[in-house]
Amino acid sequence: MTDAKADIGLIGLAVMGQNLVLNMNDHGFTVAVFNRTVAKVDEFLKGPAKNTHVIGTHSLKEFFESLKRPRKVMMMVKAGSAVDDLIEECLPFLEKGDIIIDGGNSHYPDTERRVKGLKEKGILFIGAGVSGGEEGARHGPSIMPGGNPDAWNAIKPILQGISAKAKEDGLACCEWIGEGGAGHYVKMVHNGIEYGDMQLISEAYFLLKNVLGCSVEEMHAIFDEWNKGVLNSFLIEITSQIFTHRDTDGKPLLDKILDVAGQKGTGKWTGISALDMGIPVTLIAEAVFARCLSSIKEERLQAEKLFPAPSLKFSGDKEAFIDDIRQALYASKIISYAQGFMLMRAAANEMKWKLNYGEIALIWREGCIIRSKFLNDMKKAYDKKPDLANLLFDDFFRKEIIASESAWRRVVAKAAELGVPVPCFSTSLSFFDGYRSGQLSANLIQAQRDYFGAHTYERIDQPRGKFFHTNWTGTGGNITSTSYNA
Repeated sequence: MTDAKADIGLIGLAVMGQNLVLNMNDHGFTVAVFNRTVAKVDEFLKGPAKNTHVIGTHSLKEFFESLKRPRKVMMMVKAGSAVDDLIEECLPFLEKGDIIIDGGNSHYPDTERRVKGLKEKGILFIGAGVSGGEEGARHGPSIMPGGNPDAWNAIKPILQGISAKAKEDGLACCEWIGEGGAGHYVKMVHNGIEYGDMQLISEAYFLLKNVLGCSVEEMHAIFDEWNKGVLNSFLIEITSQIFTHRDTDGKPLLDKILDVAGQKGTGKWTGISALDMGIPVTLIAEAVFARCLSSIKEERLQAEKLFPAPSLKFSGDKEAFIDDIRQALYASKIISYAQGFMLMRAAANEMKWKLNYGEIALIWREGCIIRSKFLNDMKKAYDKKPDLANLLFDDFFRKEIIASESAWRRVVAKAAELGVPVPCFSTSLSFFDGYRSGQLSANLIQAQRDYFGAHTYERIDQPRGKFFHTNWTGTGGNITSTSYNA
């Protein structure tokens, strides 16, 4: 029988799993590992894990015998049924108080179900969103744990130990999110914001290239400069580097990449959740649809022949328009985060989660794909007012939007005039205009709904919650209205 020496065990030795194990080892934790393809365990021990304290095991029995009690098991397997299947395989080896951590991109309703189901068996389940890719897993990811709160104290030293640390204050980019599926929900929204950030950056690139005719060298310099200011972020940084990469023939590699974007579903989940919650997360949804549109390449090529673009060309101050694009990107990015936090607030109310929005901004500051400078400003906003209804109501972000508004409008207008698609720049501006409007056109929609379906409407001269129905087909001034209390 193997001695119980391991502080934690990890199942699933794909790249993310391997890097997390090496990260844990670097921080003084003894890790036992197992993989369904057992040969991968030996390959790992002879390769990346050589000369470490990692314990390789060749069966689940041996794996669980190597773990100190309460056993802590992290699963890094594909989301979906594979997680459920693995849990079932592990249950015979688990006892009351043991902890399972799902570190994959599981859908939050699955995590909710697993937390409840395993609690009945005395097993503590954690759904931990892990962001940062391979590099983050190896050297410090952003981690968003949620699930059964009884497990947090036992796993906190490990997860906070291996997480990224913020440069400003050294705090761990890992904090307890909330019960049930809260951790995976916040990770889902994080990924949705990531979709939006990437689409916004690609639209800025497209404008620089196709409207202003910037070379890859110029765009590298532009993004490098942007990364020194308010747009400082991981995605801006790597985009600047992408422009410098050449193919074997010396030509820019970017120009040879097919314009068809892939996706794994977390952005779609965010959009679906927004629809379910009735929250207008328009930018993330548009970013998902932009990827969908990119995938119908053959149809786009056919449409290009049928509908030529406007023959207009850009004329004006090139440097001034570059700065306009920067400001439009910044304003749209603020809208994206504002919408994401609106969605998390709605989900917290629906699911009875107690989310700390300042903490969420804090743990996204380093280690994750959307890490950026202005997350510090977001944390300050929620520190000042934890119940802030919307990020746009914070004085700092309100002033930033106002300062960028004119440039933002110029960019969207010019793109429309020249026939250049900027779906996320456009939808973020439309959302802003709708959100700041005390009066919208929805009164006509309510009249239409009442006309054809007797769906009722409220009146501006009556208290909210009092509903009316009108007989719209009445003649001679004999239109009747009936009131209903909600």
